[in-house]
Amino acid sequence: MDKREFLKLTSLAGAAILSGPLSSLASTSSVSGQPAFADPKAPFVLPALPYGYDALEPNIDKLTMEIHHDKHHAAYVKNLNDNLTGTAYASLSLEEILKTVTDKDKAIRNNGGGHYNHSLFWTLLSPTKQTPSDKLKKAITTSFGSWEAFQTKFNDAAKTVFGSGWAWLIVTPDKKLAIINTPNQDNPLMHNIVKDKGAPILALDVWEHAYYLKHQNKRPEYIDAFWNAVNWSEVEKRYNAAV
Repeated sequence: MDKREFLKLTSLAGAAILSGPLSSLASTSSVSGQPAFADPKAPFVLPALPYGYDALEPNIDKLTMEIHHDKHHAAYVKNLNDNLTGTAYASLSLEEILKTVTDKDKAIRNNGGGHYNHSLFWTLLSPTKQTPSDKLKKAITTSFGSWEAFQTKFNDAAKTVFGSGWAWLIVTPDKKLAIINTPNQDNPLMHNIVKDKGAPILALDVWEHAYYLKHQNKRPEYIDAFWNAVNWSEVEKRYNAAV
């Protein structure tokens, strides 16, 4: 698939949201701190990015961020709201939906996961390069042997997703750190679906739409660039809350 074909496909993917006013889905709330995706229940809204589309360059390019957020993420929000209407899930928070959804509710599973995963992902990226605090780094190196071993294991989890999916650093129910990956828009909050459950504190989107325009088919190159844009302050905040 060349760049022109990819843009055509992403335009089609976003057609559903572009046919109506985007403002009906958008939120002016920042996803830093208490994120907008923690709405008590449907209808959910598209959280605004906490930085400009070009703020992550050269690691993630402006056009990718525009398409990824304004079309792909927005489509997940719209489709989730549409499929929740008239169901018992509509009275639940997003995290409650994910914790109770089953593989029989494919549309809610896929779109609910897509909304949560992307909302989280935006908060885990930073326009300025950060380094983890000594406390967080010690917790990670204690769990995985060394910082290099941690990055290698996370990279491997991201590289070995077959097709589309996510790599995760999670805090397990017994308060240990673990690295996992999930297919499609599944995530470690889906108790009835995933094997390895836990609180996600770091996530990497390895769907092609997250990196194709800049990195083309070179997923390892995109993974390397990701480490330059991690919001370690947010990771630590989530780690502290989980333990």
